[in-house]
Parts: sequence; C-alpha cells; structure tokens
Amino acid sequence: MPDQQFGADSKVVEVVQRLGDRGRDALRRHGYETGEGFVDVLSQYQTLEHAARQDRIRDLGGLLKELNGAG
Repeated sequence: MPDQQFGADSKVVEVVQRLGDRGRDALRRHGYETGEGFVDVLSQYQTLEHAARQDRIRDLGGLLKELNGAG
C-alpha cells in the first residue's frame, strides 16, 4: 500500500484524519500537540517536514516509521 504511506510532505491534518487517536498520540510523542479540538487551521495544513523545521516535531524519521507501522 505505497499510496497509504506517510512522508515528510504529508500534512498534519492527513495524519489525524487517517489515523485518528493513533495519529494524535504519535504526533504527541514526537512533540506535536494538536490541542483540544484541533482548531488552528494553519498548523493543520502544514507538512510534517515544516513542523519539524519549526521544532514542533522531534525525530521526524522516527515519527514517519511509527506512522507507517514500523515503529
């Protein structure tokens, strides 16, 4: 299922929509807090790479492995 894989260009909102609580928990473990209701529209649509560059995500490679089932 290559089309199901997450990459650095995936958006935060895609992770939350596709994985639900599992995605939120993975993001949280890597430093990204979606917050109550996840209402910050701009941050929803930023890529995982952009969030990592802003120090909102720690260990982007580890997060991607976890999201894609290897972590």
